[in-house]
Amino acid sequence: MAYRFRHAMCNEAFDKRPFADASKAIRKAGYSGIEIAPFTLAESPADITAAERRQYREILESEGLAFAGLHWLMVSPKGLHVTGPDAALRQRSWQHIRHLVDLCADLGDHGVMVFGSPNQRSTSGGLTRAEATRHFVEGLAGVAPYALERRVTVLVEALPMAQCDVVGTLAEAAAIVHEISSPSIQTMFDVHNAIDESEPHAALVDRWFDVIRHVHVNELDGRHCGSGNYDFKPVLEVLRRRNYAGWVSLEAFDFTPGAERLAHQSLRHLESEIAKLPS
Repeated sequence: MAYRFRHAMCNEAFDKRPFADASKAIRKAGYSGIEIAPFTLAESPADITAAERRQYREILESEGLAFAGLHWLMVSPKGLHVTGPDAALRQRSWQHIRHLVDLCADLGDHGVMVFGSPNQRSTSGGLTRAEATRHFVEGLAGVAPYALERRVTVLVEALPMAQCDVVGTLAEAAAIVHEISSPSIQTMFDVHNAIDESEPHAALVDRWFDVIRHVHVNELDGRHCGSGNYDFKPVLEVLRRRNYAGWVSLEAFDFTPGAERLAHQSLRHLESEIAKLPS
């Protein structure tokens, strides 16, 4: 059977439009999955009732969309931080992550949680990078058993230094995955957030493939796929050759073209790039 990529799209491009409308538009553009920013649903995941969670699942099922997972985990509520010197704040922040694990499990089966959130994990309060990173690792290790119980995978996202100084490369992310050594803590690849990497992106994806569970596609400047000149073919070729089972999910940061337009243009561009891959 020929390999088929699984395409998803992040929902925050649709801003405050009803979840049902966003889901319908994403499916109409040709995607089979949706990735959700939890702040688009509620200020806090703990505020989303069981009935609302069932309703979101029913909307996805009615559109024929699969739930890919969550990202932008700590945009709200305000004031959270997982690596700083305040132990009580760290505890409260990691409790928020546990609430997100529950939300992720309730919205779909085997969802992922992309842990980027640069402002909420960067060094603060005079801590060194090593100290902040240790707090991050300890927090992840603390939620790992619960995530495993709920069949959710938390993904350590490497971020460029201009955004965050805790976990800046795929190699650092992979080292954390290996240290914690739990199936519920893995990593992912994001084109835009790999701008500081010194090696070709395809080589990185190939090297760390065994711990990569999700892929975000976008241009290096954060615009939607096809609006720049990034060559997606080498990364896509590695994913196909390695029989990647996860999602290729569009996460654009510039919404000015409009959600429907960037959804459609991105997927058509990726499809054209896939068509050019060697058979």
